[in-house]
Amino acid sequence: MLKRIIVFGLVAAVVLFGLIQLVPFGKDHTNPPTVQEPNWDSPATRELASRACFDCHSSETVWPWYSTIAPASWLLAMDTAGARDHFNLSDWHPGDMTPERMAKMVREHRMPPARYLMLHPEARLTDAEREQLAMGFLNSLK
Repeated sequence: MLKRIIVFGLVAAVVLFGLIQLVPFGKDHTNPPTVQEPNWDSPATRELASRACFDCHSSETVWPWYSTIAPASWLLAMDTAGARDHFNLSDWHPGDMTPERMAKMVREHRMPPARYLMLHPEARLTDAEREQLAMGFLNSLK
């Protein structure tokens, strides 16, 4: 009896997983064109921002292979849309987000978020890089 319940549960899980793949949300991975980037204070600041921020906060998102598989596709689409709504470094308008707040988020290790860093170790910043990026935001985004 227990074996039948386990088999039924596994079959149901596979069927459900297959059915959620039919939900189209999160499958559109187009990146809008870059309109206007900030006036970066240095190439190093842009490189650090690109490494740590651009996947979510720009129109240069690199969509990984798992971004087409639900429910990961849903989470990535919502995270990216939400991040771009906060500010988009590819369509920058002074006042979108204060440089002070951005610097604070970087300095306090709130950005990039830990869940992002688990799958993107290249976005990890040393303390010196965090300070350099924070200062770069303060100098570039006035």
